[in-house]
Amino acid sequence: MARELIQEAVCSGARLWKACEVIGITVRTYQRWGKSPGKADGRHGLRGRPANSLSDEERAELIAIATSERFRELAPSQIVPILAEEGVYVASESSFYRVLRHEKLLAHREGSRPRNNGRPAEYIATGPNQVWSWDITYLRSALRGQFYYLYLVVDVWSRKIVAWEVATRECSEIAAAMIAGASLQNGVERDHLVIHSDNGGPMKGATLLATLQFLGITPSFSRPRVYDDNPYSEALFRTLKYRPEYPSLPFESVQEAQRWVEGFVSWYNTEHRHSGIRFVTPESRHAGRDAEVLTRRKEVYEEAKGRNPSRWAGATRNWSPIAEVSLNPVIRRGEHEQRASA
Repeated sequence: MARELIQEAVCSGARLWKACEVIGITVRTYQRWGKSPGKADGRHGLRGRPANSLSDEERAELIAIATSERFRELAPSQIVPILAEEGVYVASESSFYRVLRHEKLLAHREGSRPRNNGRPAEYIATGPNQVWSWDITYLRSALRGQFYYLYLVVDVWSRKIVAWEVATRECSEIAAAMIAGASLQNGVERDHLVIHSDNGGPMKGATLLATLQFLGITPSFSRPRVYDDNPYSEALFRTLKYRPEYPSLPFESVQEAQRWVEGFVSWYNTEHRHSGIRFVTPESRHAGRDAEVLTRRKEVYEEAKGRNPSRWAGATRNWSPIAEVSLNPVIRRGEHEQRASA
């Protein structure tokens, strides 16, 4: 009967998916029925309520507890043990989750404004001075409990450190002066640069935001408490602190810290072959010399393959320049399916 109704609706001009939705089946189910012309409606109808399911009164009690002023900011994994300590059992932890999910109360039950967890916008850099990323990290000082603060700005496309500063405090004024100087030094055009950071106080300070607006630089921010929304700065800090020459003892003064960082920046920009840009130096890529370096490498590999072709089962190593670099890339549907099947 259901098949005939769907066929009649489609012949009358209705969309197949809509007709199936009205009947209560999926298009895939309808197609499967079509492979067996004699097969009747295979649905079993409504099933009886399990004997051990929560009663309406028990569900109401569960919801009242979870949304009460005492428990509304706690997850069921916290609520159930607390109740057990007090000698109260209402339902299992999984039942709490199931009921709250069904009532659309699981994600956010407190009265405050829901958090905005939307992904930050995707930015694609096709050349230098289009997308920068910056952050602040701690450097240990000789005084227990006190730190120096390292500000670093990296160009996402070239991976070059375009600005840095070591200071005794965190503040947006220092960041504003640093970024303004780097913008002038690199000849950044108005409305051509996006600078990404996390949600720290210096990143959202009024002085810095006013400076960015004056310079025509677009600010971008990570989601709260999401560490991998600023991956380029985080990776750079890891490289810095895992260098063999990184001091095992605290810095004795801010000047000592500045000298060490200056040496690191020089090595990183001019000597370090970065794995994310085909192992060329950030300085050469920023200046547009990477294509020449990569072309020479390709020629060397082709010559080696010509001398001993049996050592290569296929093409030589890929030394082509990377044309685009994405910050917070959006995974498209085709890419998601490709990753899932990999």
